[in-house]
Amino acid sequence: MAKLRLKNIGPVKVGLDTSSGYLDFTGITVFIGNQGTGKSTISKLFSTLSWIEKALVRGDFTVQYVMQYNRFKNKYLAYQNISNYLNDNSFFEYIGDAFEFKYNNNQFKVTHRTENDYSFPKIMYVPAERNFVSSVEKPDLIKRLPLPLYTFMDEYEDAKQNIKGQIDLPIGNVKFEYRKHTRKSYIVGSDYNIELTEASSGYQSLVPLVLVTKHLSDIIKNKINDGRKDLNRDEEEKIRKAVNELMRDNKISEEVLKATLERISSRFKYSSFINIVEEPEQNLFPVSQKEVLFDLIRYYNENVNNILLITTHSPYIINYLTLAIQSYSLRKEIYNLSLEDKKKDLLEKLNDKVPQYASLNGEKVNIYQIEDSGLIQKLEMTYGIPSDNNFLNQQLRFGNQVFDSLLEIEEEL
Repeated sequence: MAKLRLKNIGPVKVGLDTSSGYLDFTGITVFIGNQGTGKSTISKLFSTLSWIEKALVRGDFTVQYVMQYNRFKNKYLAYQNISNYLNDNSFFEYIGDAFEFKYNNNQFKVTHRTENDYSFPKIMYVPAERNFVSSVEKPDLIKRLPLPLYTFMDEYEDAKQNIKGQIDLPIGNVKFEYRKHTRKSYIVGSDYNIELTEASSGYQSLVPLVLVTKHLSDIIKNKINDGRKDLNRDEEEKIRKAVNELMRDNKISEEVLKATLERISSRFKYSSFINIVEEPEQNLFPVSQKEVLFDLIRYYNENVNNILLITTHSPYIINYLTLAIQSYSLRKEIYNLSLEDKKKDLLEKLNDKVPQYASLNGEKVNIYQIEDSGLIQKLEMTYGIPSDNNFLNQQLRFGNQVFDSLLEIEEEL
């Protein structure tokens, strides 16, 4: 469970127009709206609060530490470059599985809940500036970039280092290849082989998103399947320290010791993936947007505890979400058929249109529209399908209406 309500934070003035006012981040969450309305603001705030919750569960710092000296604003929100979005009237309340956070009257307060059902997540914020890491050689040497971009670059570098051979990209029937000896990235087609820095802007936006998402998803799968843990030295030291303290306590029974050790170990085992993606459609043709979205859904579907958050300006993203949701509903009905031949035939036809990995349960999808006034509205879902009456489709209809008006003027000539 992850819920957040907020108001008077940056451009988000009013918040969600429901009785509870809570945005639900369970499953897939999509934000649509004009530029500067607060889509990224909410996403960055959610990312920060999710990370603080994880850090508290892991024991990176104490509740008292994060509440003191305005560290929440001056350190953690400053990392996302939104610390100045808070004012005297700012308010938010976050409810997670392990902790609740509340900001009111310029005070950040933390309340411990429980850790029994906490799914320890790997959290990734994929910024809109991601094409920068593809288009510039040695971007890590450039100063004064947004801090989240440096974090993303680190994950991108790890993803490239772990590639074996070539990997398929979801668009263009092409592959990606990283040559470690030259530290060069390549786009490989059937009759061409070019450096990523020379490729189109669409590939430069796509490759970092696809590689990082795949890499982090593989980490989660490996940990679930075989229990391996990719821990850094600080995390290993935390575990050693905790275990040594337990071992020195002769009053603890073997049963309690074993249960406690398992609990300590689980704190450092990623068991879910929170993937926060700004504008997955960036620089992409509509059909390519579909393939990228379906790829993101593929990795989201790999774990019941995964969370996918998307900000978008593209009406195609909403329409393709509709296809994924409708595919899920049809697939359930097909599975209930008694005739095996008919079932097989219909599934083949369905998979040709929407792959099984991209089918999406509409009950786990929330789409929010943010108005210029700072009001947030939840998009209606009819039979689990997103309503056509949304900002993005309205802009398409507006363009058609203007064109009709132009035709009427032409008739008067």
